[in-house]
Amino acid sequence: MLEDRIKKINSTENLNRKYIVYWMQEAQRTRYNFGLEKAIRISNLKKQPLYVIFNLMKNYPEAQKRHFEFMLQGLKNVRENLAKKKIKFILLEGDFQENILKISEKTSSMVWDKSYLKFQIGIKEKILKNIECDVFEVESNVLVPVEIVTKKEEYSAKTFRDKYNKVKDRYIDWLEEEKYDVSYPSKDNMDSLDLSDKYFPEKLEELDGGFLGGEDEALKRLERFIDSDLKFYLEKGPDNERYSKLSPYLHFGNISPLEIWQRLSKKSDLTECCESFLEELLIRRELAINFVYYNKKYDEWNGITYRWAYETLKLHEDDKREHIYSKEELEAFKTHDEYWNSCQKQMVKTGYMDGYMRMYWCKKILEWSRTPQIAYETAIYLNNKYFYDGRDPSSYTGVAWCFGKHDRAWKERAIFGKIRYMNSNGLERKFEMETYIKKYGR
Repeated sequence: MLEDRIKKINSTENLNRKYIVYWMQEAQRTRYNFGLEKAIRISNLKKQPLYVIFNLMKNYPEAQKRHFEFMLQGLKNVRENLAKKKIKFILLEGDFQENILKISEKTSSMVWDKSYLKFQIGIKEKILKNIECDVFEVESNVLVPVEIVTKKEEYSAKTFRDKYNKVKDRYIDWLEEEKYDVSYPSKDNMDSLDLSDKYFPEKLEELDGGFLGGEDEALKRLERFIDSDLKFYLEKGPDNERYSKLSPYLHFGNISPLEIWQRLSKKSDLTECCESFLEELLIRRELAINFVYYNKKYDEWNGITYRWAYETLKLHEDDKREHIYSKEELEAFKTHDEYWNSCQKQMVKTGYMDGYMRMYWCKKILEWSRTPQIAYETAIYLNNKYFYDGRDPSSYTGVAWCFGKHDRAWKERAIFGKIRYMNSNGLERKFEMETYIKKYGR
């Protein structure tokens, strides 16, 4: 239901303005983008030209060279695909508030993506205080709008799943796209503001881990996964890598969960594999968004987990630890554990790690740190610095899970208390770990 994805969050008098703007930030794609579709419809209705704006902030919190390279490849792809629709793309660089407010002075209506993380929400709240045009906020990066599922932070996957599945089927259809009418000449030349040629790479080259940014590459990866690996999804592991590796593309909004769902829904011969994949794509991913959206302390040690988890970790904080490593030692993969070192090397070298190994990686940081708080802060630091999908609701939640979030109490043991424990024996039972070590650890 399109109306549930759109909120008009600012209204003005019918000013004599020159154009419509879609400020693209979280949904960096042209396919299955409800924000872009809304902007096209407003443009056609008001008979005003449409510009798609992206604002590049070079000092974006915790963003690294790897993240910028991936993102800029994707934005170049966006510009190319918008050109096919005869829509102009403008890349700005600098302060969000200053640039967007300047653009808004000649804007009749602005559309932007809904945000879930504090920094992004804070920017838009500041802009809203001073902007003088109509503003529509559109939710494109989830299958079900976050506030439709529930109005509060959910305790577990089960409570979230029950509510999610009751409303999901209302949001599984894409709308009929409206063609952009290019007959409205722009009365204001914004091309001089465009810095695309300054920042976009001349040619696309594989980044760390063999990744290429962009919506076209995301779709290719999805199709390869469906054709080659989906049928083996229940057997996936670090030794065979039967993964979609779509998490970087979901993080940058290069692909929509709705498009993924629609393509997988056609695979009636692989129902069990599809259900397992969709549990992660929809329930786990959108539960993570629920967590960061409703819990403003999602990245602070004193706000990530439950009272029972804090109490049990505090009770065992002074337990003797056989190994203690500093953040620097962990970052440099200098531990006694060859499996863990391989995880860290994979993270540093490729920007990626599968979900199961991420759990093991984070659990061992808890086991080898002087305190749980130091462990949490170390895990978040490494997560955000190296993963393509760091600084994402899913990765914040994945780290929090290792400290009891969305989990239950387990049998009590040293250091962990009642927090779920993981060890190398579990890896060896499930996977051919020598294969993994040969690829990443040596």
